[in-house]
Amino acid sequence: MPTSSDSAELFFDLLHEPLIGWRDTHGEMHQSNLPEVLAALAANQLRDFPRLRPHQRHPWHAFLVQLAAIALHHAGQTQPWLLAADWREALMALTPDESDGAPWCLVTPPGRPALLQAPVPGENPASWNNLLHAADALDMLVTSKNHDVKAARARHAQVDDWLFALLSLQTQEGFLGAGNYGISRMNGGFASRPGVGVATVGAWGQRWQTDIASLLGQRERIATNYGLAHEGGHALLWLLPWPGTEALALESLDPLYIEICRRVRLAAPQGRIQAHTTGSKVARIAAKDSNGVTGDAWTPIDTAKGKALTVSRNGFDYKLMSELIAGDGYTLGAAWRLDGWPQDAALQAIAQATVRGQGKTEGYHERRVPLSPKLRRLLAGGQRQRVAALAQKRIQAIADMRKLLWNSLALLFANGENSSGNDAISNRASRFAQPFEQQEDSRFFDDLAHHVEAEGDQQDAVYLHWLLGLAQRAEAVLLQAFDAGPRSGLQRYKARSAALSRFHGGLRGGKKPPFPELLAHYAQQRAARASAPEGQAAHV
Repeated sequence: MPTSSDSAELFFDLLHEPLIGWRDTHGEMHQSNLPEVLAALAANQLRDFPRLRPHQRHPWHAFLVQLAAIALHHAGQTQPWLLAADWREALMALTPDESDGAPWCLVTPPGRPALLQAPVPGENPASWNNLLHAADALDMLVTSKNHDVKAARARHAQVDDWLFALLSLQTQEGFLGAGNYGISRMNGGFASRPGVGVATVGAWGQRWQTDIASLLGQRERIATNYGLAHEGGHALLWLLPWPGTEALALESLDPLYIEICRRVRLAAPQGRIQAHTTGSKVARIAAKDSNGVTGDAWTPIDTAKGKALTVSRNGFDYKLMSELIAGDGYTLGAAWRLDGWPQDAALQAIAQATVRGQGKTEGYHERRVPLSPKLRRLLAGGQRQRVAALAQKRIQAIADMRKLLWNSLALLFANGENSSGNDAISNRASRFAQPFEQQEDSRFFDDLAHHVEAEGDQQDAVYLHWLLGLAQRAEAVLLQAFDAGPRSGLQRYKARSAALSRFHGGLRGGKKPPFPELLAHYAQQRAARASAPEGQAAHV
């Protein structure tokens, strides 16, 4: 039990002090404690958190959802409370052995739990090997030579800056050298913790509430399917002492557990927060063999491989998003729900991830794809394969068009000659072809939705119209590249003529025509011109 002297050493109490900055739906700024933030979310009054960095969005959302769901389940409730006092009582009930609220403070004596920081009885964190003075230095981002996100610049950070950085480290960090182990909810030390789900378009509280309902509704299924404790499991892992030599078994954890992966203790000499960190002999959770398959509500699982999704440097491009939305290659988590929504609800698929590499970061990626009522009816009503087939057909068409464009560009840059084996020309053609695919990526789902919304024979017409536009956009890229091609007169005309000839020849035929719809369309045009009266043929 805590003593009075221990209680005097508690600082930055999130249960009572207004330490978290947020804006309401009218854009007005507020400073609140954690129970008040949860109450604002329950009332759907909260729009965003201005000091939250983009890569911290999913960890913070997941934390607020998991914490609320754990508290509601513990209290036997199904609906979020609207009063901050009720939330405060519920959070205190999760830590009955800590009557002074130490587990909800950012700074406590080393032998006692602090928020997202395990107790380290008998140790002096001041003697640990790392001391960090900036909040962003604690965060999980790995930067190199300060090229992208500047390192350790938040030396005058607010308290919630430290909170968000600590949460980012403890709930989405991977392996970073000996003694620095990552979280259980990712497939390997160099993977990522994705955040994939379905939500309504609107304020932060809407998604928070629906995700809580999904977690509570699937809690038993998660426990059964992933070998977690149905009742009595560890939910808030910072409550348990951790000397760095002991790992927790998955079966000892609550289905909605909030983990920590590093030994960190915050201190506040002269009122300014700093962080002491050190390594551990083992990971906090013994989950290496699980490959990230832990029942996380926002993590898709590669069905065939039995591994959590690892997002590549390409992020959530149109290929991956198509597979997540309509394919059968991934088993999606509890936060992916297409049924049970109001008919007029404006839904979107949300995908977020900070992509990690070996000793580096491959960028933060976020994508939101609108899900029309008809599209979600098809996806939820047994026609998922049809949508997947339409998406795959378009993906293949983009790949074939890019290949044709690349071949034409390579011929242009080779002055109309064979460029086989010339790496410089190949790289140049790839560089000029890349914007084409990026452009198609940005419009892919709007075009696909138009295709899906079409009825009957209109679908063929919609697809042909899109295919004609695809060819026009590819040709525009080729024409723009003419300025970078040969400049001398003879070579310039030869190269341009050869490139255009290859491009248009590829559209209209070949041994295995990649675009049979275009081939039929052009043939129909030729037949119409041939049969038209002499004065009208030019207009067909």
